[in-house]
Amino acid sequence: MTVPTYAEMIEPLLRVLHERGPMRASDARVAVADRMGLTEDQRSELLPSGAHARYAHRVGWAQDSTKRHGLTESPSWGTWALTPKGRILLAAHPESLPADEIQRIATQKRNLSIATILGDDASDMRPETPLTESPEERLEAALQEIRASVARELLDRMLTSPPEFFEGLVLDLLHALGYGTSRSDLQRVGKSGDAGIDGIIALDRLGLEKVYVQAKRWQNNVGRPELQAFFGALAGQRARKGVFITTSGYTRDALDFATSVQDSIVVVDGARLTELMIDHGVAVGHRVLRLPRVDADYFDLG
Repeated sequence: MTVPTYAEMIEPLLRVLHERGPMRASDARVAVADRMGLTEDQRSELLPSGAHARYAHRVGWAQDSTKRHGLTESPSWGTWALTPKGRILLAAHPESLPADEIQRIATQKRNLSIATILGDDASDMRPETPLTESPEERLEAALQEIRASVARELLDRMLTSPPEFFEGLVLDLLHALGYGTSRSDLQRVGKSGDAGIDGIIALDRLGLEKVYVQAKRWQNNVGRPELQAFFGALAGQRARKGVFITTSGYTRDALDFATSVQDSIVVVDGARLTELMIDHGVAVGHRVLRLPRVDADYFDLG
């Protein structure tokens, strides 16, 4: 018996979260399997990579889809919960969700089979119409979708982590970007810093040139007053360079101010932050894919 598709797991996941309230992700996966009556063979079936159980992988994608549609959320890292929007949906359909509603929730941005491209699974996502893109185009689109999912997960985890952990993470990222000759050149200041400065980077061994860092683990956008205060803190330190990093975004006034002092302050929002973390492997692992192609030069030598 095959493992149900991730689309088939959407309604059981919503019902479980409705009945039991917020749950640890690991417990929710097992609860969905129990609700669907999955056999031991189904639960023990692994993806071709051998890294995860197939059913758990699919429950995870079901949660990702419901979360993107605002039906579930992660109130804390590793916890899943139903949102008010999710409760309203289930109240409107107490017996079962219509098939077209499940399809709407399950539909990915471009109807691509990510798992097929990555060699994990071919039955999770069935395109509704024949694909017209080349395999390379499908691969690129699938990777972008995976990056978006990882970015959302990173933001969730950073928002629920302690402030001092986030400040250290920011310094790790800046070091990965090439700031400081060694990791020891990046110092976390935290609450003891002046005017909210969270970190100091020595760009040279003697510490003659420094970059000051402020890290805001916020959900609301950073406004102009916060950037002006940071700019003032730089002046107080006689510093010429500063990096302001937030998990959220910036208001228009804040961006205008940053542009006016762009030689002194660089701003990084949540989208850019997660992009840099993914690209430079900070708190992110990467799986290497071996994509075969014919070596034309080999045949030309024949």
